[in-house]
Amino acid sequence: MPPSRSNATDTLPRPHALERRRVLLFLLLAFGIAWAVGGVIALTGGLRDSPPLVAGISLATVLLATGYMFAPAVAHLLTRLLTDEGFDGARRLLRPNLRGAIPSYLLAWLAPAALTVVGVGLFFLVFPAQFDPALSTISDVLPPNAPLSPELVVAIQLVAALTVGPAINTLFALGEEFGWRAYLLPKLLPLGPRRAVVAVGVIWGVWHWPVIAMGYNYGVGYPGAPWTGMLAMVWMTTATGTFLAWVTLRSGSVWPAALGHGAINAVGGVGVLFVRPSPPLLLGPTVTGVVVVLPWAVLAAWLLLRPERLDPGAS
Repeated sequence: MPPSRSNATDTLPRPHALERRRVLLFLLLAFGIAWAVGGVIALTGGLRDSPPLVAGISLATVLLATGYMFAPAVAHLLTRLLTDEGFDGARRLLRPNLRGAIPSYLLAWLAPAALTVVGVGLFFLVFPAQFDPALSTISDVLPPNAPLSPELVVAIQLVAALTVGPAINTLFALGEEFGWRAYLLPKLLPLGPRRAVVAVGVIWGVWHWPVIAMGYNYGVGYPGAPWTGMLAMVWMTTATGTFLAWVTLRSGSVWPAALGHGAINAVGGVGVLFVRPSPPLLLGPTVTGVVVVLPWAVLAAWLLLRPERLDPGAS
């Protein structure tokens, strides 16, 4: 018979006590590798003036997509190797558990779009002057007599954000999720699911700080930069990270979290299609904006207020 959801969650490795040495080593490696890559980016022109490599792809883009994003996954493997922990727990979390976790996969695929659309709508409700029905952000970059209208471009972007976007982004998101949700989250569960989930979300946000300081997600020159951007990133990662932890704990697999992370990345910028030039990125309309994250925060609060909702495998 297909395993039930509770049987799927039973496959999640759950240490009986907090393994401080392994947690500390993992964090040193995850932060050390990523922040060293961030230092290389800063020393080679930063995000804005990074030298191009091929086809207009800059060195910074390559380093972010490889060394930075995959640092948590590398830290996971190195920690297991250096502490003689073995790889059984890693193999268990890499199993997709498809038969018992289909609801988690559907949540991971569809919920990011729904929550982000609500957040974008809230942003334009709060800042109606930012909404651009003429879609000038797109029309300004289309060549004269282009075969595609701005409306068709928006339609194509939205379809891609719901289909191929999550699938492609899942492979890159796995570099982070295999560290945060497949290693650090289970290791912190002895603290209780609520504390573990919040701690991972905060740590995940702080891990982004070097690239936030260089203008990633929020640009430069906004009020309080870069400190307000750093805090906004922690707000975002804690809210969205609660959702990613939820689908991991429900499924006993890292793949729903990777899919959910990929879906967030795919749909996170759709609000830019409808905004006037030079929006206040600290607030929106991307998923990293403080206002756009509010629906995610409501879901996170609903889960965190009742830990049994968050972690059914703990009961």
